[in-house]
Amino acid sequence: MKYHIVFAVICIFTIGFNKYQVKSEFAPETQMRNQHAGISPGTCNGTKEDAVGPEPWTASQLLAPADLAAVINNPKAKQPIIICVGPGALIRGSLDMGPAKEKENLEKFKLQLSKLPKDADIVIYCGCCPFEHCPNIRPAFTLLNEMKFTNAHLLNLEHNIKTDWIAKGYPQA
Repeated sequence: MKYHIVFAVICIFTIGFNKYQVKSEFAPETQMRNQHAGISPGTCNGTKEDAVGPEPWTASQLLAPADLAAVINNPKAKQPIIICVGPGALIRGSLDMGPAKEKENLEKFKLQLSKLPKDADIVIYCGCCPFEHCPNIRPAFTLLNEMKFTNAHLLNLEHNIKTDWIAKGYPQA
């Protein structure tokens, strides 16, 4: 029991310190929202069995919803390729690949990526649930890494697409 309490305190302390700024081409809001950096899903519940290895994305690859919305709403800005790897493409201009947890959708995603240059500005998102529970973002981002994409980002939907995008009035399909 006391180990669980100590572990929980360490996790809370770590989360507080992971809100550091990182070098990124995106606005400071993205940099400050990178609370998932360095925290593996399941590690703060105190059980080793639930711990997952390091995430396939880095802190600098997380993109704040407000930053993506600003780019989408700016007709003069270079638009990234926005790809939904979850149950439905709700963001304006995004391509729907279907849930990446399903092999056929991951293959569809791979085919789409094979048509792009390795330095393409890509933003993926799911939004079905928080990252620690999402079955779609890890296989999709792992594929981006395996295919050697150098400018890939994960939309940092901390809760879900409804709370972090729709409720804030960001551009919808």
